[in-house]
Amino acid sequence: MSLKCEPACCRPLGSGHCCDSKKSKKGDTMLRKRWRYFATGLVTLATMLGAFSLHAATAGPGAWSSEQTWASDAVNGGNLTGYFYWPASQPSTPNGKRALVLVLHGCLQTASGDVINNASGTGFNWKSIGDQYGAVILAPNASGNVYFKHCWDYANASPSRTAGHVGVLLDLVNRFVANAQYAIDPNQVYVAGLSSGGGMSMVLGCIAPDIFAGVGINAGPTPGTTTAQIGFVPSGYTATTAGNKCKQWAGSNVGKFTSQIAGAVWGTSDYTVAPAYGPIAASAFRQLYGGSFTQGSKVSIAGGGTNTPYIDSNGKVRTHEISVAGMAHAWPAGTGGNNTNYVDATHINYPDFVMDFWVKNNLRAGSGSGQAGSSPTGLAVAGTTLNTISLSWNAVTNANSYNLYRNGTKVGSSTSTSYTDLDLIAGTTYSYTVTAIDGTAGESQQSAAISATTKTSFSCTATTGTNYAHVQAGRAHDVGGGAYANGSNQSMGLNNLFYINTLAETAAGYYVIGNCP
Repeated sequence: MSLKCEPACCRPLGSGHCCDSKKSKKGDTMLRKRWRYFATGLVTLATMLGAFSLHAATAGPGAWSSEQTWASDAVNGGNLTGYFYWPASQPSTPNGKRALVLVLHGCLQTASGDVINNASGTGFNWKSIGDQYGAVILAPNASGNVYFKHCWDYANASPSRTAGHVGVLLDLVNRFVANAQYAIDPNQVYVAGLSSGGGMSMVLGCIAPDIFAGVGINAGPTPGTTTAQIGFVPSGYTATTAGNKCKQWAGSNVGKFTSQIAGAVWGTSDYTVAPAYGPIAASAFRQLYGGSFTQGSKVSIAGGGTNTPYIDSNGKVRTHEISVAGMAHAWPAGTGGNNTNYVDATHINYPDFVMDFWVKNNLRAGSGSGQAGSSPTGLAVAGTTLNTISLSWNAVTNANSYNLYRNGTKVGSSTSTSYTDLDLIAGTTYSYTVTAIDGTAGESQQSAAISATTKTSFSCTATTGTNYAHVQAGRAHDVGGGAYANGSNQSMGLNNLFYINTLAETAAGYYVIGNCP
């Protein structure tokens, strides 16, 4: 006879027998507890993994792809081909989403030979930036043979979002954004390029401000100019000319300019594209952005660059203008990049600068990237010396630390609500903003900006004494029995022991009656 064992039977006690009912009940209780603990552990683990998956982006291969064929270009002929870099590193943003950067080569260049440089993977020097920020980089080849030099068609007077170079590039960007495996944040899409690629970068920023949150133009001609005008700015052509053309192309998306940022970089020894197009491009974008702007103090960039930031009325850095001393017509890749065929490794590292500029000043990724909602308030000057400026501000709830920005560039951080900026230039005015850092929410938007000026090389001192003592000490002089302050020649009364005045030396050898300002 066969025996039917109860499901709760802990183990056989002998051949054909299950454990007795008493032990079965006890074993059942123990087994249920164990299963409950095990199941609870599984749920906890699943919850943890699920939470992690919300923030962790799929790691890429960490290498440039093989050559891709993305689209057919019916206007210019041929196909849009190119490469993409999908980093193995995680995105630097708290929401776990990646930035997407579209990089456009110049005329007489290719994506494989110059932007990515197959031999070393250096090229324009974007690979290291992709790794640092966890960003996906796109490096397409210009389809067709525009202007017979493999250029981008930046001079097209009537660009279309659905045709030609603009059409295939926007389609490429949209497909990467829509592909969930790349985890692209649509609020962190940027474009930069050299020469015709720089001109096309501005065209894309103008015609699609809804797509591009940031633009970087390197030695690029501006909208409304022809290929015959690359070496000079046409008579009567201004930033307003370029801005009006952009506004026309943007159409119903013109309102998106209020949250876009842009910048330009050029070499002072560029004899191919007129350096004057750089400031024109940046100025045109400021006109599109609207409102008033304050020019920040110039900031040196390693490699011979000088950046002039422009800050809007809300204290946000919106544009940069970088002049690179001695650089010819080239992409400024900086150390580690190529140094041939219009790529320069001896001056500034523009990918490093512009990616930091985009990420730090992005006006669209605030909620999407988990940025802290509260910016510090009450930023004020606590004191100044010849070469230092001390600042203070109000605390932000849940903030672990704060970042300080001078003229749009981060200069330091503090775990308290004060900071002293060192090694400044005497008699110079600087603009400051501060952000709050939350361990879980990330970095807030920058605070309202304030200006502060270091003291001049002379420090005012005031001395109180009799007129006779002032004359004897060389602070005043006697004219006909009266005492007069040196420098200002203000009358102090009779030169004797009974008249008392306070003299302030506001400059070397220059005295005024009264205290220091």
